[in-house]
Amino acid sequence: MVFDYGFLKREVLALTGIDLNCYQEKQMKRRIDYLISKNRVEGYDKYVVCLKTDRKMLEEFVNYITINVSEFYRDLSQWKVMEEKALPELIGRFGKRLKIWSAACSTGDEPYSLVMALSRHLPLGSIRIYATDLDRQVIAKAREGIYPEKSLASVPADLRRRYFRQTGDSYRIADEIKACVEFREHNLLKDTYPADCHLIVCRNVLIYFTEETKDTIFRKFFRVLSPGGILFIGSSEQIMNHMEIGYLRKNAFFYQKP
Repeated sequence: MVFDYGFLKREVLALTGIDLNCYQEKQMKRRIDYLISKNRVEGYDKYVVCLKTDRKMLEEFVNYITINVSEFYRDLSQWKVMEEKALPELIGRFGKRLKIWSAACSTGDEPYSLVMALSRHLPLGSIRIYATDLDRQVIAKAREGIYPEKSLASVPADLRRRYFRQTGDSYRIADEIKACVEFREHNLLKDTYPADCHLIVCRNVLIYFTEETKDTIFRKFFRVLSPGGILFIGSSEQIMNHMEIGYLRKNAFFYQKP
């Protein structure tokens, strides 16, 4: 039996393109060990064989290690800042056709929240969100647009009435909101970033990466932001060296490229 984590990392990179060296090792190793135990596999070598031969197990692995936790209007007070300050400022600077990237968008709660927030300022026909995630399973769920009631807990009442329809115990988001979002697979660690973004939203994702990887990603975000563009991050995150990179800190979780 092989319990060499280095061996597993090399095999996972070759198989999925996911570089586990970029994630916090203690946390990631704990998650993988749980999957191995759950599937009653002995050793990393046998688990790698399973990943190569069992599609369902591979999908489970990718879905679990990419940590897909999301909800609409997560951290509502920050979304109020987005809606009342950041979006009007961006529209005033760049016009109605904003280029917005929701990075690591998970099941779509975040980009759909962006569309709803923007709908208070712009007609839906002028709203376009580019949303990406590493995990094709969550992208499929995002495109489907069906959510449990608990995911909608923070959605403003008027938007909930307007854009959601109950289907059994779940809620389906309106097609007119879905039409504003383009979902694609994207790996933050290796793929090219979209250029000239006016707003990048990447929240509660980078906390799982090493400090070196976080720094690399924050610098990449800075490079692809248009001057005056804004990066919106999560409540458990901060850019410790934002001044060194070049960001202006507008708010606890909003950083601007001068």
